[in-house]
Amino acid sequence: MEITLNKKKGTEGSINIKLGEADYQMQVEKKLGDYAKKASIKGFRPGKVPAGVVKKMFGKSILVEEINHILSHKLNDYIKEQNLKILGEPLPNLEKSRLIDWDNQKDFEFEYEIGIVEDFKYELSDKVKVKSYPIELDKKIVDDTLEDLRKRFGKVEYPETSAIGDNVYGDLREKDGEFKREYGFIATDKVVKKEQKTFVGLKKEDEVEFDITKIFDDLSLTANLLGVSEDEAKKMKGTFVLKINTISRTEPAEVNQELFDRVFGKDTVKDEEEFINKIKETVGENYKRETQHFLEHHIEDYYIKNTSINLPEAFLKKWLQATSEGKVTEEMIEKEFDQYKRSIVWDLVRNKIAEDHKIVVDGNEVKGRAKEMIISQFGGPAIAEQLGDRLDAIADNYLQNENGKNFMNLYSQLRNDKIMKLIRETIKVDEKKVSVDEFKKVVEEHTH
Repeated sequence: MEITLNKKKGTEGSINIKLGEADYQMQVEKKLGDYAKKASIKGFRPGKVPAGVVKKMFGKSILVEEINHILSHKLNDYIKEQNLKILGEPLPNLEKSRLIDWDNQKDFEFEYEIGIVEDFKYELSDKVKVKSYPIELDKKIVDDTLEDLRKRFGKVEYPETSAIGDNVYGDLREKDGEFKREYGFIATDKVVKKEQKTFVGLKKEDEVEFDITKIFDDLSLTANLLGVSEDEAKKMKGTFVLKINTISRTEPAEVNQELFDRVFGKDTVKDEEEFINKIKETVGENYKRETQHFLEHHIEDYYIKNTSINLPEAFLKKWLQATSEGKVTEEMIEKEFDQYKRSIVWDLVRNKIAEDHKIVVDGNEVKGRAKEMIISQFGGPAIAEQLGDRLDAIADNYLQNENGKNFMNLYSQLRNDKIMKLIRETIKVDEKKVSVDEFKKVVEEHTH
């Protein structure tokens, strides 16, 4: 056997593998023997099929199978031994493979195209400067959160006639267009003040007309009503009609121990002052996550723009099309390739940082993250108390589902968190405190 690397240029090349009869013959003969023992062929007793018959019937397929097995292992071993950093997977030269005469050849030669990543350097020090926008927590945010919690845990009634503060549900349609949606929902207290009277005094089966561009100040509310993205919601104009089928009204919950326990778990807080402080802490953590997520975008931008990495672009385009099973065209690849390159560069930088700084994640950390996620999704601290020891079993079951994909997803999240923590603690982060509205504006203006 002979394996050679041929570099066409810095980032692209090929691996050639030559096989002689001695490299595969023993394994092929063994497989033929195994087939002879197990084969059930008409005219022969089980286990008594002559070797020549087995070879004639199965010889070629066994030869192809065994050579592919050898190639797969030797190719991977060679890449590891030579410490080749490749992107994608090696692509076999199909033109050469088609010329093989499996019936008569004894010696074989195979070629695999590869895309190589050359070594690169990145900057990880206080010379790197990025901006962060921490959100300041004001009284209005806390008050609004308290009111939302009171409504969420309040008593729901279904009045015959709507008033401000009620939620109205129904079939939504465009008056002079084709848009229809079976389920539409409007929280009347979210409607702009001068338009709220439109939604007062409505009864079941009533139809109410409104200008879709005028009822909300927040585009996300328009998008939710229509069931479309915010970009699509921007394009919607004209009069819409909602035919009412349900009206709901929530009597806000009393601010007492029952509410404290339902929100944060039994006896976690014991009076209104502790409750408000816990709300501040929780909302503050939520805003901190938003700030941190946006900071990570700035960090990603910095490293993509300031890290020089030569990519095997021609190979990657070919590999993307070859592995798409006909679903991706050259035109599609050209259109999306810049975004794809961005993703590759960022992955390469993160992986190198993790490798250089020996960042690892163990199984206990993954299970801990799974438990945190389950608690968050099913009601917060209160659910943890109810589940007790069963939480461990639920977490184990979750991690084993989807053939281990859930485990790998959380593993990747934890690994990324550790990498980003190292970066944040090493570089210089310039902070500018902003309000919620200012933060939304900065995010909206930010582009990759």
